[in-house]
Formats: sequence, structure tokens, C-alpha cells
Amino acid sequence: MKTEKNLVELWVQTTRPKTLFAALSPVAIGAALSISKGPFNLPIWLLTLLIAILIQIGTNFCNDVFDHKQGADTPDRQGPLRGLHSGRISLRAMTFATVSCFGLVALLSALLITHGGMPVVWLAVASIFCGVFYTAGRYSLAYTGLADLFVVVFFGPVAVAGTYYLQFPDAGWPPLEVYLAGLGPGLIATALLTVNNLRDMDEDRSNDKRTLAVRFGRNFSRMEYRFCMLTALLTPLIAAFVAGRGWGVLLLWGLLPLILPLIRKVKNGTTGAELNPVLGKTGKILLFYAILFCVTWPIGA
Repeated sequence: MKTEKNLVELWVQTTRPKTLFAALSPVAIGAALSISKGPFNLPIWLLTLLIAILIQIGTNFCNDVFDHKQGADTPDRQGPLRGLHSGRISLRAMTFATVSCFGLVALLSALLITHGGMPVVWLAVASIFCGVFYTAGRYSLAYTGLADLFVVVFFGPVAVAGTYYLQFPDAGWPPLEVYLAGLGPGLIATALLTVNNLRDMDEDRSNDKRTLAVRFGRNFSRMEYRFCMLTALLTPLIAAFVAGRGWGVLLLWGLLPLILPLIRKVKNGTTGAELNPVLGKTGKILLFYAILFCVTWPIGA
């Protein structure tokens, strides 16, 4: 019985729960932007949220599969234990879980086609494609250093604008402030990836995984982390200015006392497994950021 419980816990850990904030936050911010514009369709939003979470889990499972196949998970791994790396989950089981997640994404997206039309198809196809080729092959996003750009775009403006669009599919493209507001969660999600790559830099270099940390070095990654975290506090202000709204989003700057110690820790040369707490706290800041945005944006009219 204890073994079964541990195996369930391992599967849960393999979903990388801390990364799910990156999927939840932009969908929540998209909801806040939608509520300020008109009637809110809760069932459509819940379906959007479920699809976003499944894409994230499917991508995490897929990363596990292809990093394992390419030998990227070595005994020196600094991050949390992965399913395949543990030896207790088979490659066949992980592959099945990956296909199942993306299959559910396709099925649930099909339910939205009559509501949102062809843009739903393109969003679903692009999300699944990028989720698979995030690590599939030596020229994948993660292995060529393009992952940072993918994360800031797909976990930012694409996810936020997609959520907004599904609330008002007949209104056409979302307004500019939606994309600007979407940059915030995308940048913090990129900061999460930056810490992850900084932690795994030596291991990635030995496996020819050419992340930006490997390509440009630790100092670049430390500056990237600082840039992402601080710029994420500016983008809501720009979005509010463009939308002609009040400055309630200034309350997001209340996160600064939580952000600055993390920036200092990254800047002061913390490396390896010592960065795991920074990773967890950055994920929590992304969640707090989304909550504060959702509270302050609707009341800023």
C-alpha cells in the first residue's frame, strides 16, 4: 500500500505542480480583463482553464520522455526527481500519459470550435506542436535556446488574449491592453525557466542542451531574471494607461519586497540545487501577481 501511495505521489510530482501556476495565471488574468468589458461566460472560462492546465502537464510529461531519450537526466540532476529518471515509471507509461493529455486537449478544444471558430483550432494545434517540440529532438526549443521566447509569448499574450477572445469571439481581435497585460505573467514564467536553466547549466552543457544560460553564461541569466521580474511590474501600468483605466494595478508593486531578495540571491551567485527555493518562491510570486491583478484591474475603471 505504501508503494502505491509513493507511486501516485511520484506521478503527481512528475506533473511539476509548481509550474502549473504558469498555466493558471494568464487564464486568470484573461478572466479579469474580460469581466471588466462585459458578461462573463464561466463554463467557457473553466473549459479554457482545464485545457491550459492539460497543455502544461502534457508538455511536462513530454519533456520527461524526450530528456530521458536524449540522456539529459543524469545522476547529477539538481532538480526534483522525475518519473522516468526515478526508474519507477516506464517509458511506455509516460508516453501514454503524454499522448492522453494532448489527446484530451484536442478533444476539449473541439468542443470550443462552435463557440470560437477557427482561431481555436490554430491555438490548439500551435500549443500541442510547441508542447511536443519543446524538447523533441536536438533542434527543439529547449535545446536551441528558443524556449525563453516561447514561454514569454505562449504563457503571456497568447494565453491571456486567447482567454479573452473566447469570452467575446464575435468582437474580433482583443484590444492592445490585453496583449500588454499578458506580458506580465509571460515574463515571470520566463523568469522561472531562467532559474531552472541557471540551476542546470553545467548538466545541460554536458548534454549539449544549448539553453540561453549555456550560450551566454551565468551573468546573462542573472540579468535576464532581474529584467523579467521587474518588467513584469511595469507592463500592467502600461496596459492600464492604454486602456484609460485607473492606477489600481500599482498595488502589484507591493510584491517588490518579495521580489528583491530573490533577485539578490540570484545575483550573488547562488547555483545548483540551492536555486530550488528561488524556483518555488518565483512560482508563488506568479500566483500572487495573478491574484492581485484580478483584484485590482476590474475596480480600476
